Amino acid sequence: MAVAGRPAWVDDKLFPFESRFIGIDGHRIHYVDVGSGPTLMFLHGNPTWSFDYSEVIQFLRQEFRCVAVDYPGFGLSQAAPGYRYLPAEHAQMISAFVGALGLNGVTLVAHDWGGPIGLAAAQKCSEVFSRLVLTNTWAWPVSDPLIKIMSHVMGSPIGRLAIRQFNLFVNLMIPIGHRLNKPTAERMAHYQRALGSPARREASAVFPREITSSRSFLADVEAGLTDIAALPTLIIWGDADFAFGNN
Repeated sequence: MAVAGRPAWVDDKLFPFESRFIGIDGHRIHYVDVGSGPTLMFLHGNPTWSFDYSEVIQFLRQEFRCVAVDYPGFGLSQAAPGYRYLPAEHAQMISAFVGALGLNGVTLVAHDWGGPIGLAAAQKCSEVFSRLVLTNTWAWPVSDPLIKIMSHVMGSPIGRLAIRQFNLFVNLMIPIGHRLNKPTAERMAHYQRALGSPARREASAVFPREITSSRSFLADVEAGLTDIAALPTLIIWGDADFAFGNN
């Protein structure tokens, strides 16, 4: 399928969906919107994009409307000038995105950073969300010493330089994160090319630091959990996750 604004390296067999684009607060946001039925909204983590859910969406689109969005600076989305790629900013964008599409009765499906980002949006737009599906994520300021160390090391100037110059998060973290089913070279290329230049990797490089630096945002997310506590929630947990483990 030829899609205006979609790069030629996107393989239609691996990502067999129409790419849609919408302007949100000066950003050019890429998303997919396929299938019919109750709405599922998929939010990715770092350093991935909506492509991460491509196989799941192919399976679920027969019974659900599947909406998957890329944050500014990730996937095929373009950030507005001056955007800082902070989790709180991403949450604001998701809230605006939900409103722009007129979504309602949404089941949030969120992984990694998609958890706090999506939960913040659900707390702000509580009338829109009806269910939660959370996988290997968190919703509070971190206290684990090892995660704090990782945040400080990877969020340091040297760590950010390594991420920007060598695409470290994609080349290292994605293979580590697939224990049972290693991604093929073709699938890896879709993660690598989405962050295909040092400038393009700035969004990914910001996230490690924000694990500790966005403490206020994460505290607000934790405080707001009571506002959405009544929503039916499914938690799916991979206990071999190198970051979260079985905690």
